[in-house]
Amino acid sequence: MRGSASSPARPPPPLPATAGPEGAGLQRNRVQIPCCSSVWPCGWFLFGKSRRPRTVLGRELLPSPAPDLIAVGDSRQGSSSLRKGLRAEHCFASELSQPIWKIMDRHVPMHALPEEIQKMSPEEKVCKYCGVSYLILHEFKAMEEKVKAMEKKMKFYQGSVEREKKLQEKLQSLSQDFEQYKIDNESKTERIQDANIQLKSQQSQFQGMQKELSHLQHELKIKHRQSQVFSQRLSEYKHFWNKTLSLLTFTKRELTSIKNEVYDNFQNWTSLKGEVFLQIKSISETALTEIDILNKSLTVSQRNKVCLEEEMKNLKLLSDAAILRSQQIQTSKQQGVNWQTRCYNLQKEVLDLQCQVEALELKLQKAVKEMDNYKEMLVNKSNEADHCQRELRKLKFESIISESRHTKLLKEKEDSLMTCQQIYKTLQEELTAKESQEEDLKRRINLAENELEITKTLLHQTKEEVLTLKNERELMLISHQKSIEQLQETLREKLLSDDNWKEKIEAELTKERAQHLVEFEEQVLLFKEEAKLELDIEKEKHQEIIQKYKKEQEELQMKISDLITGATRDLRLEVTTLKEKLHESLIQYTEESESKEKEIENLRNLVAEFESRLKKEIDSNESVSEDLKKEMKKKSDELERVMLVQTQLIQQFNQSQEENTFLQETVRRECEERFELTEALSQAREQLLELRKLSRSLPLSPCSLSKGSLTSPAAMVSNHGERSLARLHSEKGTKIPSLHRVSKPTTSPTSEKPKKASSSGLPILPQPHPPRGGASSVNETRLRLAAILRRRLSQQ
Repeated sequence: MRGSASSPARPPPPLPATAGPEGAGLQRNRVQIPCCSSVWPCGWFLFGKSRRPRTVLGRELLPSPAPDLIAVGDSRQGSSSLRKGLRAEHCFASELSQPIWKIMDRHVPMHALPEEIQKMSPEEKVCKYCGVSYLILHEFKAMEEKVKAMEKKMKFYQGSVEREKKLQEKLQSLSQDFEQYKIDNESKTERIQDANIQLKSQQSQFQGMQKELSHLQHELKIKHRQSQVFSQRLSEYKHFWNKTLSLLTFTKRELTSIKNEVYDNFQNWTSLKGEVFLQIKSISETALTEIDILNKSLTVSQRNKVCLEEEMKNLKLLSDAAILRSQQIQTSKQQGVNWQTRCYNLQKEVLDLQCQVEALELKLQKAVKEMDNYKEMLVNKSNEADHCQRELRKLKFESIISESRHTKLLKEKEDSLMTCQQIYKTLQEELTAKESQEEDLKRRINLAENELEITKTLLHQTKEEVLTLKNERELMLISHQKSIEQLQETLREKLLSDDNWKEKIEAELTKERAQHLVEFEEQVLLFKEEAKLELDIEKEKHQEIIQKYKKEQEELQMKISDLITGATRDLRLEVTTLKEKLHESLIQYTEESESKEKEIENLRNLVAEFESRLKKEIDSNESVSEDLKKEMKKKSDELERVMLVQTQLIQQFNQSQEENTFLQETVRRECEERFELTEALSQAREQLLELRKLSRSLPLSPCSLSKGSLTSPAAMVSNHGERSLARLHSEKGTKIPSLHRVSKPTTSPTSEKPKKASSSGLPILPQPHPPRGGASSVNETRLRLAAILRRRLSQQ
């Protein structure tokens, strides 16, 4: 080997041929050190891509993959560039913080060699003696740096025991804190349980209040039913009122019908009264005409009497010659006296008839007065009926007002019930809201409990993670120790394998150390600085990680404490708010219950008042109805009395009509008798004339005949008067037709002459005594008429 030092540089032996780029990679990555014993002039080496092991002095070393950078240099030409490249590689090695076995297996330079070294020719990069690149020294220095780094790491791991102790102390403190938190949580759970018990008690109270509310609702329903019953009663009373009103209207109609009947009867009475007045007027006119006729007949009779007196004077002169005639004249005088007495009686009867007519007129005046009284009574009754109608209208108006009041009160009650129902609905809504709030609180409590359980589980998980981390750290320490032992064994093996080369390497190293002490010192300084930087960086990294963990633990503790405090605060606030709300709700409920009780009492009072008013109104209505019934009874009694009076008046009117007809018939009969008497007088006069003629012709013989003839008409007259009286006595009990059927007496011209003859001798002749039979019959008729009139007056 020494002998070959002066020989020219041999090229390195070629590598075994391999196919493809892998073989090229192997040739490139393979490094051979020259076998010369001269000092190693340079420290250049060759990097390759593949991870296959390098060979140093014919032996394989650890693989170190690197980029395809081929650095070639010479110690003579590019020492500065070599220094720069070594510094870059040292910087790269200082930045590595991986484990030793990884760094030794994989040395990846971060910075490329300068361009001057890269542009060097391969002849300049290779040793001329052994053909090995001079850059392999860098690997040894990297190994030394890595060993130093491993020692530092070992020191760091040696200090980890103290750290573990500190961490265990911290864990103990954390466990104590955790136990305290557990105790706090238990106390808080007890408080929560107490709060739950209080909530349950309040819920029971709330349920009791709900029961009371249901009871009050039931009472309200009962009151509502009572109000419905009262409304039904009111409707029944209204129906009764309507019936009473219909009855009152019916009675009013009956009263109007009765008024119309009374008015019709009054009109009929007025018409009958007018007819009676007309009949009386006609009767009075007929009586006046008859009286005038009689007066005329009396004047005519007086004139006849004067004529007869003259004739008597003439006859007295002829008395001597007519004694028989004087006897006959005496008989005729006796007949004339009879006729005069009869005329006198007729005059008395006419006077009596006039008195009766005057009495009838008085009776008519009394009847008119009574009719006026009855009119006034009817007016009073009509006024009373109007007053009753007004009272009925007032009662209707008052009933309408009372109905409106009742409707208003019912509306107010309905409004109050609606307000109570709305208040009840609002209370129910508030209760539902409170129940929902309680459910939300329960949910929140459950969520808090779940969060507490989650935090407990997280604490358990953190404990387990701490235990797992401790186990992993122990395993890591064991693995690191094993890897260090393996590295030491590998180094020992390598050192044992390289014992033969130690002398050579030591010689060369001494040379190189002598040459590179200064550079090494500089590099040491640089490496120290870089190592310090790396250590600072690693410390910072680890401290940051530890601080992160510490911060995370503190944050977790703070979060746990904050969560617990927040949960307790929330629970306390919620409990306080619930207590306040419950207190407020209890106050409101008490107030509302008091207000409802007051309203119920007011409603009861109102119902009592309405009942009393209804009773009073019912009593008043009953009293009014009773009064109306009494008045109706009174009015019906008065109407019956009026009807009885009316019937009595009608009967009296019929009786007066009968009496009038009876009097008319009596007058007619008397007129007929007068007519018959006038006829008899005319016959007697004719007979007297005939006798005179006969006496003139036969002065003596006709005396007997004249006596018989003179006696016959007198007997006829007497018989006729007796017949007329018998007729009057027989027809007193029978009914007489009306005035329309009365026939007026007809006066004939032949009857005026005897009347004149009879009337002419009345004032001269003395009043002879009337016959007994005719006077007794007339007196009987008068007495009967007076008794009838007295009876009617007593009935009135």
